Amino acid sequence: MREKENLTLLGNQQNNYETDYNPGLLETFVNKHPENDYFVKFNCPEFTSLCPITGQPDFANIIISYVPGERMVESKSLKLYLFSFRNHGDFHEDCVNVIMKDLITLMEPKYIEVWGKFTPRGGISIDPYCNYGKPGTKWEDVAFNRMANHDMYPEKVDNR
Repeated sequence: MREKENLTLLGNQQNNYETDYNPGLLETFVNKHPENDYFVKFNCPEFTSLCPITGQPDFANIIISYVPGERMVESKSLKLYLFSFRNHGDFHEDCVNVIMKDLITLMEPKYIEVWGKFTPRGGISIDPYCNYGKPGTKWEDVAFNRMANHDMYPEKVDNR
C-alpha cells in the first residue's frame, strides 16, 4: 500500500517519546490531490517548551495550517515532533518559526502558517504568527496579504 510507504511511526505501538527537539521524527506521505488547493489544519493545544533563560515551562496552543504540494506531513510524526520540544529552550517566536521552517523543508507546501497562542507568564501572553507562500506562485501573494491583515480582528482572550 502506497499510504504506508516510508511511514514508520503510524501504527507503531513501541513509540519513543523524545523530549529533546528532533525534526528527524517528521514523516511524509504522497498527496493524492496535488492539483487541488485545500487547507489542512492541525491544532496542538498541549504544546510545551522551555524558556531559554529561566528554564521555566511554556505552554501553548500551536495551530498549523497549510496547503499541501506533492507531500503531506503524517499526523502522528507531527505529534511526536511537537512533543520533542518538551525540553527545548527557545523563545515563543523562535519555536513557531522553527516549526514552520522544518515543515517547509520537509514537504515544500504551497502555503503554510504557524500560530502559537502561549499562556501568560508574568501577566502577559505572547501569540507569535509566521507564514510562507511558495515563491513565484499565487501563494506568495496570499502569504503577504495574510501577514498584512493578520489579527485585524483579534479574538477575545478569556480562556487563558
